[in-house]
Amino acid sequence: MKTGGMKLNQHQTAPSTEASKSEVLSPHNNSLSGLSIVQLGRQVLATILCALLIPMSQADLYAQQPSPPPGSTQAPVSGQSTRDTVQPLTPDQLGQLVAPIALYPDALVAQILAASTYPTQIVDADRWRQAQNNASASQIAARANNQSWDPSVKALTAFPTVLAQLDKNLDWTANLGNAYYNQPQDVMDAVQAMRQRAQSSGNLKTAPQQNVSTVNGNLEIAPANPSVVYVPVYNPWLVYGSPLAVYPGFYYVPPPEIVFGTGLAIGFGIGIGIGVFGGWGWGWNNWRCGWHSRAVFYNHATFVTHSNTVINRGFHRPGGPAPGAGARGAYGRGGLNGNRAGRNSNVAGAHRASQNIRSQGNQRSSSPRTNASSFGARSFGGTRGFGGGARSEGRSGGGGGRR
Repeated sequence: MKTGGMKLNQHQTAPSTEASKSEVLSPHNNSLSGLSIVQLGRQVLATILCALLIPMSQADLYAQQPSPPPGSTQAPVSGQSTRDTVQPLTPDQLGQLVAPIALYPDALVAQILAASTYPTQIVDADRWRQAQNNASASQIAARANNQSWDPSVKALTAFPTVLAQLDKNLDWTANLGNAYYNQPQDVMDAVQAMRQRAQSSGNLKTAPQQNVSTVNGNLEIAPANPSVVYVPVYNPWLVYGSPLAVYPGFYYVPPPEIVFGTGLAIGFGIGIGIGVFGGWGWGWNNWRCGWHSRAVFYNHATFVTHSNTVINRGFHRPGGPAPGAGARGAYGRGGLNGNRAGRNSNVAGAHRASQNIRSQGNQRSSSPRTNASSFGARSFGGTRGFGGGARSEGRSGGGGGRR
């Protein structure tokens, strides 16, 4: 019986073992195992989809960013130096840029290079000058002195045709100012190079209106009569011998009367007496081109612009802005309250300037134009190029008093 009992116990325990086996292999547990596999597969699939969607979302993000206009330079990302994306202008580009003024008298070239760093002030001064009507030269000089413009802009009120040319070619003017701010010695080199070309072609020489001399290898141009200035009239794309490419959008505003005293290449407008303007601290005799140092001089010192619109390209060219200078203006770092005040007025000033330009559209169209066809070449007109344009500048603080 004990044996039988023992067998009975064995028979009783066997079913429990078989039952445990059957539980493991039961359909219910198989479904749980299958469910775990399905969940794992879903997780893997979700991970793969996420990995695929990340670059797609980035591409979509970049696709929403506007592309730069044709011909423009992509702005650098934060922390990236503009030196990495913008290169200094080449001698050929600078020659094209200075061609319209390179044959002007030295003092006038100095005034233009300095004033071109203040394009909005040029717009204001040209509109102001047109509104003077029949005022005398002494009245105009006294009224200009009361303006808040840079001394160079005040000086140009003596030359209304030059002021109008800078205003009507505002893109070119702004680019000329940026070039001089960043590459002053290169710009002065370009002026000399273009004068050498004009002389070699037989078109630059002494005349009753001007003296052309060579001093230490540099060509200098001065009025024949120190009290009367004649502004040369010439086609800047043909006067230098081999033709230059026309600067995009540039057109010439002729003076009321042209006197061709040195042949057909260069003529002269009406002589302008500078005596009443010369009596002010910003007048004619306070400006010159320092050819030895390749810089503009004002009141016996190197001219330094206070404009907030010139852009520091970071070239560190000879004579250019110091490494510590800010992104805009010669005094971008702290400590100059007047300059900060000028910066705060930038937005309002730019808005006013743009309104002035638009409101004067009819006045521009009524102004006389001369295209290059009158000089035997294709038109000066075309798409206005190279960007730039006028923005508001800080106010100048000096050069106001009469000597």
